[in-house]
Amino acid sequence: MAKKNLKMNCMSNIDTIIFDLGGVLVDWNPEYVYKNVFSDTDKMHWFLTNVCSPEWNIEQDGGRTISAAEQLIIKEFPEFEKEILLFYKDWHLMFKGVIEENLEIFHKLKASGNYKIYGLTNWSAEKWDKALELFPFLNDFDGIVVSGQEKCRKPHSEIYNIILERFSINPKTAIFIDDNFENIIAAKKLNLNSIHCTANSNLNMLLKPYKLKF
Repeated sequence: MAKKNLKMNCMSNIDTIIFDLGGVLVDWNPEYVYKNVFSDTDKMHWFLTNVCSPEWNIEQDGGRTISAAEQLIIKEFPEFEKEILLFYKDWHLMFKGVIEENLEIFHKLKASGNYKIYGLTNWSAEKWDKALELFPFLNDFDGIVVSGQEKCRKPHSEIYNIILERFSINPKTAIFIDDNFENIIAAKKLNLNSIHCTANSNLNMLLKPYKLKF
């Protein structure tokens, strides 16, 4: 019983929430652009799996320049040069908008004054200014660590240590929310309370065990 009470006390002592952005607060998907480029859905999926793939895109989030990335993949797939160049040209059209129910929770947590609210995102440094223009709520965070600016990314431990040290965050009294399970595993290794929040998740229910006040 004592161990259970100790665990619940720790949960009620949360003072910091760290949000991922894509997949948690904003709805981003390259298919929103490429479904209008490819008439064949299978070909679109092949392209986004093998050409402008998540593995290719995430290197820009880690600091590789867009120009270098385009040159590299065009050299490998010259027949798709036009489609490759569309990826960052029309990048802003890959957003369907915000994820309203999660953004509402963000605003309530912020308005409560009970928590520090930070962002930890894998995002190209070259596209961050555009992100701030598209989503004004990003200015409401107490601080955001952007992978492309740091030249390191999730799930590598370095970027978690950057946000913890920069904002003097105690991982035991913080919650990290991300849609990527690999990022959750990495956070837990650093004793950071973590919530895996996918498109099918109810974030409000996932937060209930922490007894937050907002």
